Amino acid sequence: MIFKEEKSYKWLVTGVAGFIGSHLLEELLKKGQSVIGIDNFETGKEANLNDVYRNVGDESWKNFEFFKKDITNFDEILGVFKNIDIVCHQAALGSVPRSFKHPLRTNEVNISGFLNILECCRQNNIKNFVYASSSSTYGDSAILPKKENLIGRPLSPYAITKYVNELYASIYSKHHGVSATGLRYFNVFGPRQNANGSYAAVIPKWMHAIIDNTEIIINGDGSTSRDFCYIKNVVQANFLSVDRNFSTSEAEIYNIAYGESNNLTTLYELLVNEFKNNKHYYNANLKYQDFREGDIHHSLADIDNAKKLLNYSPEYDLRKGIKEFVPWFINNSSTYA
Repeated sequence: MIFKEEKSYKWLVTGVAGFIGSHLLEELLKKGQSVIGIDNFETGKEANLNDVYRNVGDESWKNFEFFKKDITNFDEILGVFKNIDIVCHQAALGSVPRSFKHPLRTNEVNISGFLNILECCRQNNIKNFVYASSSSTYGDSAILPKKENLIGRPLSPYAITKYVNELYASIYSKHHGVSATGLRYFNVFGPRQNANGSYAAVIPKWMHAIIDNTEIIINGDGSTSRDFCYIKNVVQANFLSVDRNFSTSEAEIYNIAYGESNNLTTLYELLVNEFKNNKHYYNANLKYQDFREGDIHHSLADIDNAKKLLNYSPEYDLRKGIKEFVPWFINNSSTYA
């Protein structure tokens, strides 16, 4: 079941113009839900909202109301939460490298902003709260696969902020009855993901390079491995979490991934081959350089809890995700590359 009794609810999606937020918006509108969205466009893009509009059409778009607001300003956002049933909190300042360069702003958005959202939920008696956590919370733990109850010491300011989010969510669940579900995303990728700049994720960044036939850089020797998770798996997990929150007031945390690890060399080969299948041939150089500060070398998620308790069943592995993502990226490269 997706949403209790398949009713129409009033949702609030933070970071609605971002990569994940815009996908949640699109699917909610397609399901006939009413959505309030907030974003300050610090990392979100108006182009993402325009893309959603094109995909859902005029009638569904009428169920969406947007507010340009910053979650770090409590007084500015409080009124938006009136009469909301469900909050999906995706707004954050992402990227491990960015958090080293801008730790104060990362802390302000990811911790103070997060607490503002929780307090807005409390003051408006909103009980159903799903939020984006991160696999970065596992820090220096060498245990594989990653299990929710076994974490190490954080390796970046970004990881610290996401761990603090989980602690605050637990407090608000215990003391204020907010059903808070945290989703530890593992290397999410897919359409509308930012491909530009030094903070771009590896898959869209490399796709950008393939389109432009420019040098691809691998941090490390290529053996670094990740559990890549396609965006449609993430959307499914958010909706299943909302369903579960109707029946519990406990704070819960789940790994959201596919449950399969692929190294960067394999990723490179898959991307080059899929672009070749779409008549784009990559002839530039591949360069290796030092590992990035704050990066772990290997990551693999144990998703048993999500499968058992959320009925999570990811349909897209890395290969299937790339096969769907590459044609979209080619067709939208003028906007996203």
